[in-house]
Amino acid sequence: MTHMRSWRCIFLLAMSPALWACPSRGEEVASPAEHPVTAAPFVEITPQSRQSIERGLAYLARAQADDGSYGAEQYGRHAGITALACLAFMADGHLPGRGAYGIHVDRGLQFIIACEQETGLVAADTSHGPMYGHGFATLFLGEIYGMTGDNRVREALIKATRLIVDNQNREGGWRYNPVPYDADISVTICQIMALRSARNAGIHVPRETIDRAIQYVRQCQNPVDGGFRYMLNSGGSAFPRSAAGVASLYYAGVYHDDALRRGLEYLLANRPAPNSRAVGHYFYGHYYAAQATFLAGGDYWKQWYPATRDELIAQQQDNGGWDSAHGPSYGTAMALLVLEVPNRLLPIFQR
Repeated sequence: MTHMRSWRCIFLLAMSPALWACPSRGEEVASPAEHPVTAAPFVEITPQSRQSIERGLAYLARAQADDGSYGAEQYGRHAGITALACLAFMADGHLPGRGAYGIHVDRGLQFIIACEQETGLVAADTSHGPMYGHGFATLFLGEIYGMTGDNRVREALIKATRLIVDNQNREGGWRYNPVPYDADISVTICQIMALRSARNAGIHVPRETIDRAIQYVRQCQNPVDGGFRYMLNSGGSAFPRSAAGVASLYYAGVYHDDALRRGLEYLLANRPAPNSRAVGHYFYGHYYAAQATFLAGGDYWKQWYPATRDELIAQQQDNGGWDSAHGPSYGTAMALLVLEVPNRLLPIFQR
């Protein structure tokens, strides 16, 4: 644990806005007066959430295939779901050679590296919309390289990062396939997080790539309600992509901006109903909303996290997993990543 804390200290420095040449930031986005904090003490980690996390991790350990992959319940072998499951283990302190589930992270890492093609694309043979999976896989590689310095990861991370940079489209975003023709905000946020993680780990990311990505995300914000559209001038606001939009601005290095305040207010006003988890993008939305409100800090986080934590705990199944429209491995990994944010172990989740 002492070694883990030392890496966390290194990455708190590595995540300095100076590395992304962005303006200095304060501790948090000021919370609006119309959202007062309740008088009750704010508690992040409870005995119930700790138990829920332990049960969820045990479920993921049982669900891993012999080749280290995840996602077979819905998609067969899937690089993105494998990466998310491994990140869920890492967010609780488990790394290759460290922790009860370190072996599962190592198996997942071997699968991800084996999936990387000569072009740098990380995709399993049953992948659909490979840039989603590639973004999550690159994020995983960046986090594990940054936390362990594992040399077998470095070249894979460099190639995966280069593919993202080379396939940014003229609008500044990314789409389902590794060709720079189209873009949507959902795929774009996956790539922004991956680039941020790679940059934190010491991999070169061109400043102009980030600048163009910020511009794309800004243009997707709906001026009417502060939410985010799916594509430029296409579609109305929706909770999942709005959560991704706010989080992507933070990860791109934007910390003081009216776009953040308006986006956060949209999230508070448009929480999804608990019974929507089986359809749509319930877990995806909460995954990004938890990160957005955590990075905002203050009342945003104090309002968002306890309610979401308790809601997820109530939905956990008897076997320790969470079901979702994209399969239980995906739902479980996403739910765990939300519950584990207060651990503050993944560098990408650091303020």
